[in-house]
Amino acid sequence: MGGTAVRFPFEADYEEMVLDIEPYVSAIFSSLESDFMTMPRGKGFIEFPVFEQGYEVLKQATEGFQIMDPDKIMGAVQESPLVLIILRSILGFTPPEWAYITTQRTGTEINQGFARTLDRNIRLNPSRPLPQSEQTVLRVKALISTACQLVNAPFSETDTGKLHRLDKADTRQGVAGLRNLAGMGVPYSMLLYERFLGRPFAGHRDSVSDLIGDSLESAIEELLTSAGISFRKTKRAEKIAGFDQTPDFIIPSEFNPHVVIEAKITEDDGTARDKATRIQHLGELSSTFVNDGKTGFEVIACIGGRGFGVRREDMRKMLLATRGKVFTLQTLGRMIECTRLAEFKTSAGR
Repeated sequence: MGGTAVRFPFEADYEEMVLDIEPYVSAIFSSLESDFMTMPRGKGFIEFPVFEQGYEVLKQATEGFQIMDPDKIMGAVQESPLVLIILRSILGFTPPEWAYITTQRTGTEINQGFARTLDRNIRLNPSRPLPQSEQTVLRVKALISTACQLVNAPFSETDTGKLHRLDKADTRQGVAGLRNLAGMGVPYSMLLYERFLGRPFAGHRDSVSDLIGDSLESAIEELLTSAGISFRKTKRAEKIAGFDQTPDFIIPSEFNPHVVIEAKITEDDGTARDKATRIQHLGELSSTFVNDGKTGFEVIACIGGRGFGVRREDMRKMLLATRGKVFTLQTLGRMIECTRLAEFKTSAGR
């Protein structure tokens, strides 16, 4: 290599890379980019002014959180379904958690699917009235009743080795805590502490987790399409015959796989380790396939996020499993020319 120029593993022969792999690990690390400071809004993102409108409807219905009456709150929900989101935020529960504890306390069966769908539909269209079917009304009333039971009385103390979910600034003292916080400025230190326990935007980040990797997959799809390369983009949790672990892209198709691409973004090193293991397994699976008299398919890893830049051992595994075919957003433009994808580029492609 001339001077101090960075040479990437996809530019080297496999044997050459194996002899001295560390510089290639460093090369991939140097091209990794992280965007953990931002996240997609996605469908169903609620702007604060909209959220606050729902809050005010609930506040008025409860006379400033003095009377948490299920019937009055049900009326508020009929006026603004977003009141249910406000109630859930007060509890600090996920939709399935609220459904579970409601089923336990009221005997009304509410499954996780209903709870998630109800929550998502409200977020997608906060002003749309809820369905008025007998079953939906019964379940919503049960959810409200459970919320009122939980916030109308102080939480029960637990043993010193446990932390109660309602031991929060607003629910620790029952409805009195709600009333106090609604009527005065909330101590900033307490807000920061509760954010520390729950991570800022944690609920939203979980709801858009599928979209986090979309930017990378979209870039790959655009690259393959512009080159006229036939490919099969798989769906989440889709089962493909012959693959106990379905890759994100199969070229040219699942019936004749010559190249597979895994596209992964993560900001967490533990998750990166799991994804590295997935890529390593695809490398092992490759030896069981025979296409056109040739054994195996080429495995390409396209990665992003700071999580992959933490463990050098994980990067070594990926480089060996892919024979050096690891790309980042910064180097994605060279993926076709440096892999077997070039064999499938058509004259119509650029």
